Formats: sequence, structure tokens, C-alpha cells
Amino acid sequence: MVLKKKPSLMGKKIFIKTFGCQMNEYDSNRIYDAVKKIGFVKTDNREDANCYILNTCHIRDKAKEKVYHEVGRVKKLYNNKAKPILVVAGCVAQAENQEMIKREPYIDIVIGPQSYHKINQVLQNFTAKQKEEETDFDTIQKFEYFDKIKNTNNKVSSFLTIQEGCDKFCNFCVVPFTRGPEYSRPFKKIISEAEELTKNGVKEITLIGQNVNAYSFTENARTYRISDIINELENFSELKRIRYTTSHPKDMTDDLIDCYSRSKKLMPFIHLPIQSGSNKILKLMNRKHTVEDYLNVYEKLKKINSAIEFSSDFIISYPGETDQDFNDTINFVKKIKFLNSYSFIFSPRPGTKAAGLKLIDEEISKDRLTRIQKILFSYQLEKNNAFKNKLIDVLVENKIEGQNKLFGRNKYLNSVIFKGNEKNIGKVIKVKIENCNQKILFGENVNKNMRAA
Repeated sequence: MVLKKKPSLMGKKIFIKTFGCQMNEYDSNRIYDAVKKIGFVKTDNREDANCYILNTCHIRDKAKEKVYHEVGRVKKLYNNKAKPILVVAGCVAQAENQEMIKREPYIDIVIGPQSYHKINQVLQNFTAKQKEEETDFDTIQKFEYFDKIKNTNNKVSSFLTIQEGCDKFCNFCVVPFTRGPEYSRPFKKIISEAEELTKNGVKEITLIGQNVNAYSFTENARTYRISDIINELENFSELKRIRYTTSHPKDMTDDLIDCYSRSKKLMPFIHLPIQSGSNKILKLMNRKHTVEDYLNVYEKLKKINSAIEFSSDFIISYPGETDQDFNDTINFVKKIKFLNSYSFIFSPRPGTKAAGLKLIDEEISKDRLTRIQKILFSYQLEKNNAFKNKLIDVLVENKIEGQNKLFGRNKYLNSVIFKGNEKNIGKVIKVKIENCNQKILFGENVNKNMRAA
């Protein structure tokens, strides 16, 4: 039998559209690193790709339908062109797998987030007559594969995955089913990748995971926690800032909290989702913490550094939420006064325990969301207004396309836009804030020797 030679992919163009979380952004960058090995070239032009990947997220409402709508857009783009290999990757791919191929024949490949180490093999073996589906949970093999491929990300601010999956099984959450059980990467592999990133010019690293502060890796009778990673990164001379997300209140351990008393590079901003201010609802959600547990963490951190700010997530109208439960959440928000938060009406995810629960009336839900967002947004604007006429430290990330302005972030992750020199990209500089809206601070670059707030 004569074996047919695989068609060359050298010089073929690949485009990835990324949806959702920071983990997906990290995954997309690592997929790019992988496919270079078989000849693919990254393109930012979605209209001239030979391979088009949709890296999907299953957290938001109607995620599945949004993917099919996006496939429809790709069809139109390539209506009079050669069809690209269309790949649906990510959490929707994991949750829906073969059903996507059956429903939409335009999709060629479905690959879940724990099978990305197989992406090159799947693309090389692809033929138009054979659809492919890879949705096994091979987390360890995946990371072992990517540990051998250099992370080429050279942005000023970069994500670095240290942990994947979740064992909490909140009744509303699909993550355990799309990302699998908790897995913590080997400590030395994480530090090695961080070294690569700083060599590339990265100045800020955000450690990420579905439950990032649950990180726990044991080697030679020693158990490493996220605090150990932070302490190690503190020694990187070229690294300016350290962040991490997303955290669970149950895993905010004292060793992590203590980092805020010692680290000069760990930013004083914590995204710590609570989901509800009602203990009854937290129990129904199976969150495994109470409002009092959350407040205990909050007070410990504020005692270490009163300047620490918080953001959070809120699910509104979770099944069983009464007016009193909702008011408890409102009162909780007023107590913390979050710098930034995300709030959504509950929407069921297939396969979760909450999927079949009776929904709260739509009009009541919309009214509750409007009311809580009015309060959340007012605190955002109030805190942003407090920066006016003050000098702040800004890590400059890039030049805004088509404008003579730079973009950066302050220590609280606020977006800052100002006029400045491109030579400042990658540096922490002083910016005087002149104006703001709910989401963005606007300012001007000033004498770098002046003291910043």
C-alpha cells in the first residue's frame, strides 16, 4: 500500500477569534505557538484565513447559539472564497462536541480545551470528507506538551495559566464539566514559563485559573501554593506587576493574604466573586462559603492594606431568591463598595444541578438587575472620580490604533488613556488624571519625578 503524503501547511494562514475569559486568551496564544510548528502563519485578517478557529466560552447566556451565529458570519465571509478549515474550540466545543458537527456541517473540527495538545495532529490529518472531534480530558498531557513549546507572547501584560478546572461544583456552574477537575501545573514549569515571558519583554504577569487560589502542587514532600509563585516572581527584576484571577473565597488562605504585607509587585486589587449577599442563596448555589466568611477575608486584607480594592461577580434572581435575599445582596454591595463588578441574571447551563430549577419571573429579574447595577455603577464612577487631579502610576501597554494616544492601566486595573510617547510603552509612568467615565480614566503624562498617588 502506498501512503499518501500529507498536504503541506507551510505558509497557510490561521485566524483565531477568542470569546470569554482570560484562560481562553491564554489558550489561543498557546495554540498559535503550537501551529507554527506545522507551518501555519498567524493572520489578523479574518477574511484570508486557511484555518479559522472559534475559541468559545460557555459561561455567558446563550453561548451555544452565539457560536452558531458566528459560524453563519464565517459562511458569509467565505461565500465566494475557498472554505477555511473551521474549528470550534473551547468550552462550548467540550459541552456540545458531536452535536455541533451534526447540527452545522460547515464545522470541520470540534476540539475541547483539554485536547489542545492534539491540535497539530488533527489539522495535519484533516480531510474535507472526515469531520473530527477531540474532547477527552488529557490535562496532564496537554501541559506536558505545551511545556516543551516556548511561550512567545511579548505583550506588556500577559496571562500565565497555573491551574485549570474546578472541584467546587457550584450548582450553576459548567466549569467542572468543560474544564474538568482541578489540576495544578508543576511549580518549576510555571516559573520557567514566567522567565520566558519576561525575556520576551513582559512587564506584568496575571496568574490565571478557574480557581486560581486553589493552586496546590506537591513535589519532594513540599507543597507549593500560589503564595510561593508570587514570592518567586517578586525576585524577577524586569517584572513590574503581579496579579491573579479568578479566586474563590474559600481558598483565600492566610499565606496568600500575607503576600499583601510583603510583596511590592502584587497589585492591591482582588477579583473575589461572592455571587450573592444572602447565605440562603449561597447555600442553594453550593458555594461552600458564607457572607461572614467573605467579610472575614475582606477585613483581614483591609487590615493589612486599607488601599486594597475589590471586584466581584453577582448572579441575580438565582432560583429561590426572594425580595429579602435580593435586599441582602444590595446591603452587602453597599458595605463593600466594589471598585468594579459583573452582574447577570441567572441563566441555566445544561448538565448543572440548577439547570432544571424554576426560574424567577423575567420582569422581576430585569428590575433587580437594573437596581443592583445602578448601585454598582455608581460606586465605580465615584471611585473613578476620586482619581481626578491626582497623579497615578500607569503601566503603558500600547498605542491606540489610529490615535495619538497611549493605553495603560493603574494598580487597580482601571483603563487609562492619555497622550504620550510610544517610547513609554512597557514602562510605569506618572499620569495626571483630568477626567473619567464609569470605565475609563483620561489624563496626561507628567514629569516622571513627581510623586504619584
